Amino acid sequence: MKILVAAGGLSPERDVSLTSGTLIANALMENGHSVAFADIYEGIPEESLGKGPDGIYFNKESGKHFSYKVPGTEPDIEAIIRANGNRRDQVGPGFLELCKSADTVFVALHGGIGENGVFQALLETYGIKHTGSGSEGCSLSMDKSIAKTIAAAAGIKTPAWEYFPQEIPVEEVVTKTEQKIGFPCVIKPCGCGSSIGVTIAAGKTEAEEAVEKARQYGTACMAEKLIRGREFSCGVLEEESPDGERIITALPPVEIIPKSGFYGYADKYQAGLTREICPAEIPPEYTEKLQKAAATAHKVLRLKTYSRSDFILDKNGNPWWLEINSLPGMTPTSLVPQEAAAIGINYNELCERIIKASLR
Repeated sequence: MKILVAAGGLSPERDVSLTSGTLIANALMENGHSVAFADIYEGIPEESLGKGPDGIYFNKESGKHFSYKVPGTEPDIEAIIRANGNRRDQVGPGFLELCKSADTVFVALHGGIGENGVFQALLETYGIKHTGSGSEGCSLSMDKSIAKTIAAAAGIKTPAWEYFPQEIPVEEVVTKTEQKIGFPCVIKPCGCGSSIGVTIAAGKTEAEEAVEKARQYGTACMAEKLIRGREFSCGVLEEESPDGERIITALPPVEIIPKSGFYGYADKYQAGLTREICPAEIPPEYTEKLQKAAATAHKVLRLKTYSRSDFILDKNGNPWWLEINSLPGMTPTSLVPQEAAAIGINYNELCERIIKASLR
C-alpha cells in the first residue's frame, strides 16, 4: 500500500509526534509498503513540490531511513511559526493533496488538531482513510473534563475534579479549587497530553502559578483531587473476528516509576529517567480491574483501533482513571509498544495491526 505517515504540527507534543512518526514510517517500509513521511504544518518540502506527491514515497529498497529524537524540553511553537514566515495555517502547502494520494494516512500526531478530532474531520470530509479513531471519539476523549464526565457515567472510578473555562479569573479558580477539591491537587490543561502544563499545587500560591501555566496552552483547565498511589498505564487494541465482530482486547498494564517522583515530559521521553515494569507486578485481580476500566473507557468514548488509559492505583488496590490517549505515543520509550511486546507483538507487527484494524 501507499501510506502517508502524518506527524508534527503545531502541538506542544510536536517533537513526540515526529519521533513516533519516523519509527512508524521505517517499520512500514520494512513491512513492504511505499511510505511518505510529512509534517502536517510544514507540508511537502519545497524541493519535492515539483515532483508531485508520488515523488516522496519510499520503500524498503530505497535505503531511506527516517530519524528524530525528542529533546529534553518542549518545542518553541512561536519560533517554528516565525521560521515559516509567520504562517499560522495548521495544514501546510500540498499536504492535503499528499493525503489524497495515499491509500491510507497513518496518523502519528499527538495533541492539537491531531488528537482533538479536527485533523480526522478534515480527512473524513474528503473521504480519506486514516488509522485510529474517528473525529467524534478523538473530540470526546481529548477534553479531559468531558472524558471524565463520560467515564464516570459509565461507572469508572475517577478522581473528583472541577472544570474552569479560560474566562474565569485566576483568583476565582483558586478559591473554588480550595472549596471543592482542596489542596494538594493537580492542575492541568484540559486539552494537552504528555504531562504538558501539569502541576501538583500544594496551596493557593502554587495553584495561581499552576493555573497561569496551564492556560498558556490555550485550553480550559481543571483542578483534580490528588490520589496517592502507584502509577499505571493500560493500552487497548482492537481486531475483527472472522464473522465481523469487533473485539476489544486490553493489553498487560505497565507500572511507571519515575526517578523524579513525578512522571513529567522529560521523564516520558528521555531514556533512563523512568523505570517501567511490564507486565506490572501486581495481583491478577488488580490487573483485571485496570484492563476492564481501560476497555470500558475505550468503548464509551467511541474510540477505535487502539488507545491507552492512565491510572493511579491506591493502597487499597482501587484503580483511579485519569485520562485516555486516543493516539498513544510510539516512541522508543512509549508504553503501548512495550505492552504489545509483552504478549508477543513486535513494533512492526503492531503498526501493521493498527493499519488493518483501521481499514476494517
